[in-house]
Amino acid sequence: FSPREVMDLQAGLYGVPKRQRQTMEILEALGLEDKADIYSRSLSGGMRRRLLVAKALVHSPPVVVLDEPTAGVDVELRQSLWEYMKMLNDAGTTILLTTHYLEEAQEMCDEIAIINHGEIVAQDSTSALLARLDRKEARITVDRDLNALPDGLSGPGVDAAIENGREILVRFPPSQVQMGGLLDAVKTAGLQITDLSTRETDLEEIFVALTTSAAQTGLIPTAADPQAGPLEKSRTQPRP
Repeated sequence: FSPREVMDLQAGLYGVPKRQRQTMEILEALGLEDKADIYSRSLSGGMRRRLLVAKALVHSPPVVVLDEPTAGVDVELRQSLWEYMKMLNDAGTTILLTTHYLEEAQEMCDEIAIINHGEIVAQDSTSALLARLDRKEARITVDRDLNALPDGLSGPGVDAAIENGREILVRFPPSQVQMGGLLDAVKTAGLQITDLSTRETDLEEIFVALTTSAAQTGLIPTAADPQAGPLEKSRTQPRP
């Protein structure tokens, strides 16, 4: 069978009337429109994986479960797939995704559960999960080489270091230390700031902290930690 025939057969098994079938729309979303009429067994491994995803969508299910759908898929097709998944999600479809691509999960999901050795160690909305690790990074570039750190670059949990002569790398907990105070300390030292960049905590850091001894030592609360409070459920349909 060709992908088009496979899709029509699958739709027929679910009782989808021919006039309501979206065969080519789904194949196009998954980058298979130019393979619609070739022998399915001649498809590459990645294309066969995409065809399996396409078959799961023929009857417009209210819940879609995707297990590593973008493994082995190139960047362009991955973006195309997620654009289509977002469209389905916006239309009311709940999407449950398992993935090892943490950046993908952070960007796409409203709610995330982290599993370590078969146990859920954290489950929360994406924003609440990212807030558990109270850490931010600022890279401040000044107008001349530094021999010592400016006074005032200190505080609870603040870690500052000189890099490349004119750069100050500061890691700090934003709930306790204000960015403005750090910049004021640099200016008070008579230094002119020529560049500034910041980096927020990402899901990879959260994952590492939760699945290593850091979680056991209380650096961040886990799902089993009573200080973590009740788990927050997303009010919207969770994105993939």
